[in-house]
Amino acid sequence: MSRNYGLGTRDMSSAGRIALDQAVGRGELSFASVDAIADRFSKFASYAKEKGIGRMERIDAEQVREYGRKLADLVQQGDMAASYAQNLVSAVNTVMTQATRGEWQSVSPTRECGIEQRSAIREDAPVGVDRQTFSRAVEAMRESGMVRQACIAELAREFGLRSKEASLLDTRTALAEARRTGTVTISEGTKGGRTREIPHSSTMQLEVLSRAAEVQGNGRNLIPTEASWREWREGGLRDGREAIQTHGIDGYHDLRAAYACERYEALTGRAAPVMGGHIEDRQVDRDAREQISHELGHDRIEVVAEYIGGRGT
Repeated sequence: MSRNYGLGTRDMSSAGRIALDQAVGRGELSFASVDAIADRFSKFASYAKEKGIGRMERIDAEQVREYGRKLADLVQQGDMAASYAQNLVSAVNTVMTQATRGEWQSVSPTRECGIEQRSAIREDAPVGVDRQTFSRAVEAMRESGMVRQACIAELAREFGLRSKEASLLDTRTALAEARRTGTVTISEGTKGGRTREIPHSSTMQLEVLSRAAEVQGNGRNLIPTEASWREWREGGLRDGREAIQTHGIDGYHDLRAAYACERYEALTGRAAPVMGGHIEDRQVDRDAREQISHELGHDRIEVVAEYIGGRGT
């Protein structure tokens, strides 16, 4: 049999599309779903190609699990929605099931890959909101030589940045901007390429930027000059997340939640709902959520409940 299970092309992504189209012809899939599944599978095909896997016959469950675990890392870092990560793994299962005529054993995105669907409403206070716990975690990172990772954690905690945004931030420029304008512009590594401004409102923020700028040195950002973003994400950045987890902090996303809770209290004068606060004025609450949504790089205030808790009834 020719490569890619005889689907008529040597290109894995194209073979996946052909398998899906054949499934539509057999009435096993809806025509409306094929485009989305094909697009998601193409991302796995690109990943497989980078790993030296050029044909479907060489794909096995462990490779898909490894792919899924990398997606789980992105979810933990706040760089990808859990639902989308699960859909990416499911697309591989769908295509491989069709290509192998049902012989493929599906890989579970949650159980086997560790992609957890976060609750739409946060019910537990972020551990990182406790300053002493956070300080101990950061100090331990610095003592173990993880000075860049410590800076990433501080930027997530004091500015609400995603780990990718913090990694790609030119902290020297950001420090000068904060001193000059009272804001920091975030443009690299953002979701959807959306630039936003985050207000500088504390001396702590300036101290964090100053430490990060010193660590950055003559580099372009906090990623080591000899490493690509991918190498940093899968190496040093992951090590940093594991280090803060040893102190009970869930990950960089937990630190963004801590930032959001502090900002909510600053904007409303009341503790965030997840911190035990009660909403007295729903318009004030809504205005605060809109501001926090912007500062976190989201375009819907509903997402803020994942960081600070819900609005109640």
